[in-house]
Amino acid sequence: MNFFISDAMAAGEAAPQGGGIQLMIMILIFFAIMYFMIIRPQQKKAKEHKTMLDALSKGDEIVTSGGILGKVVNIGENFVELKVSDNSAIKVQRNSIGTVLPKGTMKSA
Repeated sequence: MNFFISDAMAAGEAAPQGGGIQLMIMILIFFAIMYFMIIRPQQKKAKEHKTMLDALSKGDEIVTSGGILGKVVNIGENFVELKVSDNSAIKVQRNSIGTVLPKGTMKSA
């Protein structure tokens, strides 16, 4: 008597298999969860960032993704010139702008 092999397997009968439909349904559910939890929020955030960059105008006070606070002096197609103090201005890439701040934020900082 062998304790490691079941009687059905020893007799040569195949074990019952799960349906292929169940596997396909599980895969579809997994991809739906991935879409709604990861892909869709990223696309929404990217769209909001693009509309913020399109609405950018001279005089706006912004913070770059690197943490630099400045006022927009000049806007180009790919670059934005920021006035960071009375005597200095820098150019940053348009995509590096993180947020647009309310007017008067630089005076309080």
